[in-house]
Amino acid sequence: MKKLLVTGSSGLIGSEVCVHFAGLGWEIHGADNNGRAVFFGPNGDTRWNQSRLQQQLPSFIHHEVDIRDRNGVLSLLETVRPDAIVHTAAQPSHDLAAKMPFADFDTNAVGTMNMLEATRQFAPDSPFVHMSTNKVYGDTPNYLPLKELDTRWEYADEADFGGIRESLSIDQCKHSLFGASKVAADIMVQEYGRYFGMPTCCLRGGCLTGPNHSGVELHGFLSYLVKCNLEERNYNVFGYLGKQVRDNIHSLDVARFIDAFIAAPRIGEVYNLGGGRGNSCSILEAFDRIAAVSGKPMRYEYVDKNREGDHICYISDLSKIKDHYPTWDITKSLDDIFTEIHAAWVTRTAE
Repeated sequence: MKKLLVTGSSGLIGSEVCVHFAGLGWEIHGADNNGRAVFFGPNGDTRWNQSRLQQQLPSFIHHEVDIRDRNGVLSLLETVRPDAIVHTAAQPSHDLAAKMPFADFDTNAVGTMNMLEATRQFAPDSPFVHMSTNKVYGDTPNYLPLKELDTRWEYADEADFGGIRESLSIDQCKHSLFGASKVAADIMVQEYGRYFGMPTCCLRGGCLTGPNHSGVELHGFLSYLVKCNLEERNYNVFGYLGKQVRDNIHSLDVARFIDAFIAAPRIGEVYNLGGGRGNSCSILEAFDRIAAVSGKPMRYEYVDKNREGDHICYISDLSKIKDHYPTWDITKSLDDIFTEIHAAWVTRTAE
């Protein structure tokens, strides 16, 4: 039986990957220390998701490991010697990073370095998939020509209509400390691929979402928005008139691409992975969509200050990823995403 190691296994993407590969007959090793609860408090707690995996997946083995613990990571890789590694563990909030810069850098940059070196020592031929972020581009996307529409910002130049490409510079811009720590990790993942010939890739995610997200105000845009609507409490809109745009990808489609990459890995690759134009929406448009699902109007307050380094309009160009892996495509629509997230929060709040 093939063995898969997933860091951040109790999180949104990590848990989806665990379920997906368990269904394919893999033995799943999940490494997680519930760091999200430390970063975000009780509302960020993911132990419920760890319990779900342990109850539902007979092949799932939990490892209580902090990726900042170098010796612990080395020991884990030496013991498991996985056939593939999916690294999703991270400090994910650019707001929070400024309040705890050492914890952010140690988790995102040093933790990734620990994983890469342990993989090189004990599983160098195993595909290594790193969940990077579109924040590695910093605020460079904000300098593309934009136009204001009734409910969203939009690219003004037809050449940009397809979205952000991997060729966009990640240099000389404002990233947020979170974005900078993820740049360090992203570049190191590429370097281990190119320098050592290891099969690695960085997935620069757009808005990754789905029903198993423990969304909070500082991270988890759609999940937190839906939760606010369900509980009939205010959602704070930070700047850009609420017209800032994100492309949303369901965690299942992320797991499906990771499956495709592991089946046919490449060396030191980088892909923008989001929902593309078809799954894009602004905050104002998201308000209308969830109101249509729940029957409840959205309550919100506008804060006339955008988050540092936040994107005004970000849509992932999926051309490269589809060119390299033509059998992969988005299967979960924006309607599917809203409906599933709403149903999940209804169930969880009733328990």
